[in-house]
Order: sequence, then C-alpha cells, then structure tokens
Amino acid sequence: MEVPGRVGTPISAASKTEEGDHKGLPYGYDRPSLVEFGVYGTRCCCVILALAVGACSEDGASGPGGFTPQPPLVTTAAARVHPLADIVESVGTTRANESVTVTAKVTDPIRHVRFEDGDFVDQGDVLVELTNEEQTAQLKEAEAGLEDAQTQYDRLKDLLDQHSIPVSDVDEARARLSGARARYQAIVARLDDRLIRAPFAGVLGFRQVSAGSLITPGTSITTLDDVSVIKLDFALPEVYLGSVHSGLELTAASAAFPDRPFDAVVRTVGSRVNPVTRAVQVRAHIDNPDALLRPGMLMTVRLATANRNALMVPETALLQRGAETFVYLLDDGRARMNAIELGVRRGGQAEVRRGLEPGQEVIATGLINVRNGGPVRIAENDGDASARPPPEQTDA
Repeated sequence: MEVPGRVGTPISAASKTEEGDHKGLPYGYDRPSLVEFGVYGTRCCCVILALAVGACSEDGASGPGGFTPQPPLVTTAAARVHPLADIVESVGTTRANESVTVTAKVTDPIRHVRFEDGDFVDQGDVLVELTNEEQTAQLKEAEAGLEDAQTQYDRLKDLLDQHSIPVSDVDEARARLSGARARYQAIVARLDDRLIRAPFAGVLGFRQVSAGSLITPGTSITTLDDVSVIKLDFALPEVYLGSVHSGLELTAASAAFPDRPFDAVVRTVGSRVNPVTRAVQVRAHIDNPDALLRPGMLMTVRLATANRNALMVPETALLQRGAETFVYLLDDGRARMNAIELGVRRGGQAEVRRGLEPGQEVIATGLINVRNGGPVRIAENDGDASARPPPEQTDA
C-alpha cells in the first residue's frame, strides 16, 4: 500500500510491527536511499547560495558575484640621463712596431753566434760574427798606406812653406793622402759587414744558423721584432668612416688574456675604401711594456662612437605594437600609454630619443594587466609587495 506524497517503499501488513520496521520513520515506510539524501542536500545548498547572492546584491557590490577586482600591481622607474656611445665591434691582427728578418750582406762562413732564441737585444748589439782574416790584413795594409801618405803630405807642406818646392807637388801629396784614407775607410766598412748587428731593440726569434755555416746575402739568420708598441690593423664598414679619426680611443681583447682589456689609440685611417667589401682599414697602437702581445695575434676590437648623453628607461617598460613602441606613464595613479622613439638597447636599458622627459615615471614591470587609463597599484620601493591605494573612482 502507498501513501500519496510520501517517499518510501511500502511493506506488507504481515510484516508490520507495532513500532514499525525502523525507528524514527512513519509506520509502513522504509528508510530513504543515499541518492535521495543527495538530491535533498543539493536543493538546500542552492537555496542558501541564492539567499546569499541576493543579500550581497542588496548591499550594492560592484563586481560580478559581489567581488571587487583589484588594480594590477606594478613597479615604476624614472627616466634618467646616462652617458652612452654606439659600440662598434671588429676583429684585427697585431703587428710589431718594427719587424725584420736578419740576413747577411756578404758571403762568408760564420765564426761565432752571439745570441740565443728569444733574447731581447738593444740596437747595435752584435748577433753574428763572420770570418774576417783577409779583411783584417787589408786593414793593416791600408793603415800603413795612410800613415805614409800622411807623412809625405806633411813633409811637402813644410817645404812649400819654405818656398822650396812647387805647389803642384803638395797637391799630388794631398790627393794621395785622400786616396789612402778612402781605401782605409772601405776596408773598415767591409770588416763591419762581417759583424751582423741588431738594427733596433727588440726580441729575437728562432736561430736559423750555426757556427761554421756558410751564409750568403738573403740567408735568414733570425727574426727581430720591436714589440714595445703593437700595431693593430682592423677593418670597419664605410658607414663609420665619419666617426673614426686619429686619436680615437678603443679597447681590444685577446683570447689569450680573457680577463685583461688592452687600451689602444687610433693612429691612421686608410686612404682607400675597399670597393668589394666596402670597408676601410684602420691602424691602432697598443702600448706593450710587458711584452704580453706578439705579432700575428687575433684581437677583438670595441670602438665607441657617437658619445652622447641619452635618456634611458628599463627594457621591461617597453610595449611593442607593430612598428611602434610605447611606454606606460604614471599619471596621478593611472597608466597612460605614451608613444616614444626608441634608440639603442644596452645592458637592460633602452634609449628614448623622443617622447619622454627626464624624471618622468614609467611603469617598469607588471604591464600584462595594465590598461590605458586604468588605475594601478604601485609596489613600494622596499620590495615588500605592499601597494599604495588606487585612486578614487570618478564619474566621466
């Protein structure tokens, strides 16, 4: 038997007891199932939520569901003026200030070698001696002839003062004396050719000869390089021709000394531009008192041009839209989009050529939720994520 309006499963009269089948239920009905309890719970929750929403709506909340959205939290930075230069990079090759391959002028055997590989020598130091026995003998003969010619000339000159001989005899003696002196000087020069000297101060390379070797003119004995000053040759595109001049300072670096920069000064700008590469050769000088640099090294060149004072803002403040660049200015607690002309970027900073004034505050971080004209919260400088309150809402 069923009773209208009741939920439950009817039971037969034969199974009825005086107290019913379950305590707390009307007589004649079974306990409701778990599904039925879930339906009752869901309906109750919906009713409570609807009452709560209605109460909030009566209080006048402004957001959906009664929640007020907070303005985005941002940080700001002031546009500052900093010294700036355009950096041009290139690679160059080092050369010695003076460099020569030491050779002999004559053909003779080597008597003695007076240097070792890598020696530092001064100008005029003897490097190699050649055999000179023949020239030494000729020198003694020339000395004797010179002394005899000098004696004859002095005697005839005294006689001329006494008017005992004609003037022509003295002239002949003077000519013989000049010839003897010339022969003596020629022998001295040939002897000097047997002494191979350093033409300038510098460092020697590897020795290519040994004592007893027969050398001829053009035979390489060793190399000599003046490394007190290093010449650095590099190429620059012709667009920088107007920015490079003699006396311009630059910095060079070598992979051999990664932690040490080398200061250099431009000495010469090439007189021609390569028509194929459209580049001009530039030569700079590097003082090398410690002889760390050697000829033939590859060096990286950093050249600063167009030195100026530039207005800089953080790169994170930039907003790119197509070909235009914008920043958000902080205007009385609100974000105002402002177009700018962008220059170079350097070390996390960007140059602003037009559109900003020094000291203006721009939004540096948190741009993703910022809207033009919308309020923003400004994080405090101490980084504690606290923010100033947003501006008061005003009617348009």
